[in-house]
Amino acid sequence: MFKVLDKINNPNDIKKLSINELKLLSGDVSSYIHDIVTDKGGHYSSPLGAVDLTIALHYVYNTPIDKLIWDVGHQAYAHKILTDRKKEFKSIRQYDGISGFLKIDESKYDSFGAGHASTSISAGLGFAHSRDKDNKNHQVVSVIGDGAMTGGLAYEGLNNLGFHKTQLTVVLNDNSYSISESVGALSKYLTRIVTNPTYNKLRKDIWNLTDKIPTISSPIKKIIKKTEGSLKAYLTPGILFEELGLRYIGPIDGHDIENMIKVFESIKKMNTPVLLHVHTNKSKGINIGDKDAIKYYSLSGKNSTIVKDKITYSKLLGKGLSMIGEDFSFECVTAAMGIGTGLEEYYKKYKDRYIDVGIAEEHALTYAAGLSADGKMPVIAIYSTFMQRAYDCVLHDFALQNLPGLICMDRAGLVGNDGPTHHGVFDINFLSSIPGLILTAPKNGSEFLNLIYTAIKNRLLLSIRYPKDYTEINDNHNFEELQIGSWDYIQKNDSKICILTFGRMIDHSVQASKKLTRDFNIEITIINCRFIKPIDENMLKKLVNNHDTFITIEEGMLRGGFGSSILEYFSKNNISNTLKMIGIDDNFSKHGSNSELFKDEGLDVDSIVNVIKESANVK
Repeated sequence: MFKVLDKINNPNDIKKLSINELKLLSGDVSSYIHDIVTDKGGHYSSPLGAVDLTIALHYVYNTPIDKLIWDVGHQAYAHKILTDRKKEFKSIRQYDGISGFLKIDESKYDSFGAGHASTSISAGLGFAHSRDKDNKNHQVVSVIGDGAMTGGLAYEGLNNLGFHKTQLTVVLNDNSYSISESVGALSKYLTRIVTNPTYNKLRKDIWNLTDKIPTISSPIKKIIKKTEGSLKAYLTPGILFEELGLRYIGPIDGHDIENMIKVFESIKKMNTPVLLHVHTNKSKGINIGDKDAIKYYSLSGKNSTIVKDKITYSKLLGKGLSMIGEDFSFECVTAAMGIGTGLEEYYKKYKDRYIDVGIAEEHALTYAAGLSADGKMPVIAIYSTFMQRAYDCVLHDFALQNLPGLICMDRAGLVGNDGPTHHGVFDINFLSSIPGLILTAPKNGSEFLNLIYTAIKNRLLLSIRYPKDYTEINDNHNFEELQIGSWDYIQKNDSKICILTFGRMIDHSVQASKKLTRDFNIEITIINCRFIKPIDENMLKKLVNNHDTFITIEEGMLRGGFGSSILEYFSKNNISNTLKMIGIDDNFSKHGSNSELFKDEGLDVDSIVNVIKESANVK
């Protein structure tokens, strides 16, 4: 099928190839990624852009003894294919298949897990120090890119690395659309010089020689360092990294496999922190459409469902903010997720009221708190899973100072094939303990827009969690202010059983109710608990008097979640009614389709039916 890939099972096979064969291998791997991703879905442009870099790394380094640590795991599709998972790659992101990200328990070649960004340098330094303590001499390489260098954690790691001076090679995969002017003949010449063993030996010898001449040692060293630093600062963008204590090399062409191999071979001989700046092109290898790397950042696959006459919650956010922006002044903030969170329509209309801070979630929240403290109303659009990083910023910078802000948490709940690094199932747990913060989840698009409107109009500190899913379109929506903490009835019956739920689980509950009524003559009351915090105590008091059994259903973790807050209310008020809680019970949900995951976690319709049958003593 392939010219070279059929002969490759692990990195040792790569080392046997000629340069021309390595280039053919690059084409094979790119074609394989294209075939699988266009069929099954997954990330597309980023892994294609990193194919040549991956081949060069595995050609030079002796993995898994040498540690290759990736940042932003979707760069690593080629890495998976070349490390004993060529056949398994066909199952990527599928239920019981391999992950779309790095996983320690999936392969010995995955030294460290990677789903979120900016982690590789800090983790790499941990590996390097562990190596040093054990008196071993293998190499550690951290590959960071795809915007991850905009995250503060990356610079914390660089700062510490520069202080400790141990061997760690940081590969900055700068995947811009074109190679900058500095990547020309002069830059290549400088790279050959600074990676040349003779140059480095001479540099070291001169450095050591000056130590033997005390009276002139310090001035000469200053001249040498100043001259080299000035030259690099003029010709390359690497002076920042040099000042942090790393040897900066590059930029080099990330698609010139032969040159990358030479550079990596030279770097291996430097027992020092090195940052290699590699330019790659995310549109290289795209074999569809117009080679737009942003447009083809990820693909849904051939079996993806297209829902007509509906809109995603993400796009509805942008549409809703655009409409509300005509009557209210607010500032919209996102962390490198303007497209992912659906804000295109908003920022095209209000460019002066929008800022993307890069992959820097903590900065996004504290920056927004600064806007808030100076009188602006900030709206922060961010994935639920990435909000985990900004917990302290919400607590310390917003809530403690009683500042308003709307936090829109996209991808809340289970997110299907992206798996455990991206499931947004923890936000209720870690945010519910923050005083003054209002937690909400809409039942549909109309309620979603009303929650946004309510928060902005009243300048509240409020978060909205909503799924990666579709909802109805209503271009003529009449915005309505909602009473804080208010719940409403989805269906009301004289039954002894009452479901308390929100978000997507409302639909599951309604479907379960229809099945129970049809097959077992069981009727239930269903409450839309759109305000997760504060709870609607007035309604709860009435419900407690009319129902014996309560069932909470949440698309999130049980421990410390919504059900726990109801249990706490029952305990405080000496309520003895039966309470059963359905949710995710102390585990990391795996990847697969949402229907498969709902069944795994007992959140599907049949599982809900079985719990209610048990509560009603129906067999």
